[in-house]
Amino acid sequence: MSLQQLISPSVPTLTTDDTGDRALALMEEDSMTQLPIVSGDNYIGLVQESELLDWAHPEMKLSEADFLHFKPAINVASHPFEAMRIANQMNLAVLPVLDHEQKYIGCLTSESLLKYITENSGLTSPGGIIVLEVAPRNYTMYEIARICENEDVTIMNAQVHANETGHLEVTLKLNRTAIDAVVASFERYNYVVKEVYGEDAHDDDIASKYHLLMNYINM
Repeated sequence: MSLQQLISPSVPTLTTDDTGDRALALMEEDSMTQLPIVSGDNYIGLVQESELLDWAHPEMKLSEADFLHFKPAINVASHPFEAMRIANQMNLAVLPVLDHEQKYIGCLTSESLLKYITENSGLTSPGGIIVLEVAPRNYTMYEIARICENEDVTIMNAQVHANETGHLEVTLKLNRTAIDAVVASFERYNYVVKEVYGEDAHDDDIASKYHLLMNYINM
């Protein structure tokens, strides 16, 4: 999916002729804390609510402000994963999108990015979750996939991150909720199975599963 398809039509824009008070009113009206400033199709920057609240002269035009130096953006040809990385690292609620000529074409929102990853990473389909702990030298996705395939289980999504011990934690979203057999197979191959969420999991475990995956995806 292209970033063009993820652009939210609900993000309003400001111009340098708008006042700080106008910007704050628009933010409150649309429940936003950041808004892009544009001049025609030229992207000027991203203004933040905190900056406007600290401004001594919000009645003045934004062109008079001395804090319009924040210009996060992403090219429309980039992958949504790159957009998620930038939004997370820069703590953005909205991320302006520019075309190949660096012209402003719209904004992504954290909601649109979350919707993308939910709908395109297998999270919405039924299935169990297994979290493995693996030493980096022993990590091979080929073997992990082979173990699953031998039990007639398909990996719908896989996330890998290094934990505080320096080991890798591999989170597997599977296409089946009955996963006792594949868990047993991993243990036979001497994998450390840290967590299992299957058809016998309680509702609280399922909620924890969702938050765990969001952390692993580093949203």
